Amino acid sequence: MYERTIWWNGDHVEVLDQRLLPHEVATVTWRRPQDAADGIATMQVRGAPLIGVAAAHGMALAMALDPTDLDGPAASLLASRPTAVNLRWAVERMVAALTPLDPGQRAQAARRLSLTITEEDVAACRAIGDHGVSLLREVHERTGRTVQVLTHCNAGRLACVEWGTATAPVYVAAQEGIPVHVWVSETRPRNQGASLTAWELVQAGIPHTVVVDNAAGHLLASGRVDLVLTGADRIAANGDSANKIGTYLKAAAARDCGVPFHIAAPASTYDARCPDGAGIPIEEREGEEVLVFAGRSIAPGRSPARNWGFDVTPARLVDSWITDRGVLQATDLPMLDG
Repeated sequence: MYERTIWWNGDHVEVLDQRLLPHEVATVTWRRPQDAADGIATMQVRGAPLIGVAAAHGMALAMALDPTDLDGPAASLLASRPTAVNLRWAVERMVAALTPLDPGQRAQAARRLSLTITEEDVAACRAIGDHGVSLLREVHERTGRTVQVLTHCNAGRLACVEWGTATAPVYVAAQEGIPVHVWVSETRPRNQGASLTAWELVQAGIPHTVVVDNAAGHLLASGRVDLVLTGADRIAANGDSANKIGTYLKAAAARDCGVPFHIAAPASTYDARCPDGAGIPIEEREGEEVLVFAGRSIAPGRSPARNWGFDVTPARLVDSWITDRGVLQATDLPMLDG
């Protein structure tokens, strides 16, 4: 129904409200920079690349309201979610471009740059698909059968503007006629795999099966998976990579079972300022997300919960990083800087 997840509509921004999927397809209107910050924090939009694009739009909304204030909206947006480095990347890029300009020029320049960042994301994700499809093609040519892919969370077009990161090679493979089946890990507690990735794959007509998170080890050990494809919210300088909680367990199981584990992400997700995974901030969300499912408590009322949103997969467990600049090894990652 919607080809993109975010777009300008006159002087305001429309976003696809991902909290309502898969049951309802609806949009939310952002008119102020605080709408963008709140929308990122409450996960109207989510996914590292899309968070960056959304932050750029938030800065553009800010300049339309008060072009003399760069610091206030920038700080508000930066505080909305800490783990995805794309957010910082986009805000810093906007601030650097707008600071030298006369305030009277900033609104128009900010909107232009938000559109540029949008189109760059589309092109980067398509390039990820073009580079990554070689991994799926090799499996199909070697085995002569349907390629079995395991995903975690949602790193599809809903996490970006179009195409996605981890699903981009799947979509390109489908276009090329390479048969693919996707094992969709549900991804508790917010179920982004079951709610979002599965929704995307239904829309695209790609065969898939939703499984509980803890089924991944069984699938890998029983030879039902050819490769694991995930996204990332931040890639440290040494290749340690943060992604949705549970990714590390899949990477560890994949290594034990001899199944290739690949991370797909654009250059904007690489953080040269962060030396390794120990320096990646890990967002902790409200425990209610763990304790309540479909409006009903699933634990005793007095039980506390902790809810870390991300974990870090060590670079040693990653077979390659599929980026818009090619399929890279850890030693190649510095080429993503700048």
